[in-house]
Amino acid sequence: MIGWGDGMRNRDDELHLRTLDEPAVEAASFKAKGSKKTSRNGVYIFAGIVFAVVFAASLAALSLAPALGLWSVFLASLLGLVCAFALRIAPQWEKVVVLRLGKFNRVAGPGLYFVIPFVEHAAAHVDQRMITTPFVAEEALTADLTPLNIDAVLFWYVWSPKDACVEVEDYQQAIWWAAQTALRDAVGRINLAEVATRREQINAQIKEILDPKASDWGITVVSVEIRNIVIPEDLQDAMSREAQAERERNARLLLAEVEKDISEMFVEAAEIYEKNDKAMQLRSMNLIYESVKEKGGLVIAPSGFGEAFNNIESFLK
Repeated sequence: MIGWGDGMRNRDDELHLRTLDEPAVEAASFKAKGSKKTSRNGVYIFAGIVFAVVFAASLAALSLAPALGLWSVFLASLLGLVCAFALRIAPQWEKVVVLRLGKFNRVAGPGLYFVIPFVEHAAAHVDQRMITTPFVAEEALTADLTPLNIDAVLFWYVWSPKDACVEVEDYQQAIWWAAQTALRDAVGRINLAEVATRREQINAQIKEILDPKASDWGITVVSVEIRNIVIPEDLQDAMSREAQAERERNARLLLAEVEKDISEMFVEAAEIYEKNDKAMQLRSMNLIYESVKEKGGLVIAPSGFGEAFNNIESFLK
């Protein structure tokens, strides 16, 4: 992997280096509206049951008037539809924006609620759970004009169903586009060398940009998390060479510091040996011993070494 100085040594863990043609750009295909795990089948089943009960009861009542004939079936069906439309339920996580004659009237749900047929209608069913929205910025330019592909995930929820319905046409699509442009804006403020090491700052900047817009739409942005950073392929070789040069430089500096420390210790040892001849003789004997202790052998030494042994013995006594 690559890096710039001390600040870029952790790039192996933070930056996924892939080409612009690789599947990392798959985030571009992400949509604000993903598949939902939960089901609203219970709502439809309840409407079907209401229709069936009202239809059966109405048909039974109208059958007492044989003159109506097929009209009784038609009227029973109409009453069933009206009741199924008027009597509804909303899941626990859902709020329903109800308009009366085209104007906002109330927010209904969760649970059972009523709608006046032909006068009121449910304009929007707003999910108030935490929503995760993947988004991407393709070829976003950094401050030094380097194109990057960055994909991230937005965590948000709707706190005001009224504003989400009335103030913006499609709040999910709006927050998706706003997050994408905010990501481009945040990336454009920093250099390529800072993108990986300042992820937290970029996340905070995106959230800061989104908050005013999202608040007007009744949305709260909880957090933004960058998933992948993709740099152009032609920059990888240059950045790798730079990283290798930086690491070689650091290795040589470390070696020089070690050699400096060793040389200082040698100087101190030389000063001690200079002041004490017996210490120098002991060191000489130690060097001879170290040279023959493993494999053994014959050591030919000047006659002065014999005198050194005698001096050492007298010194030890």
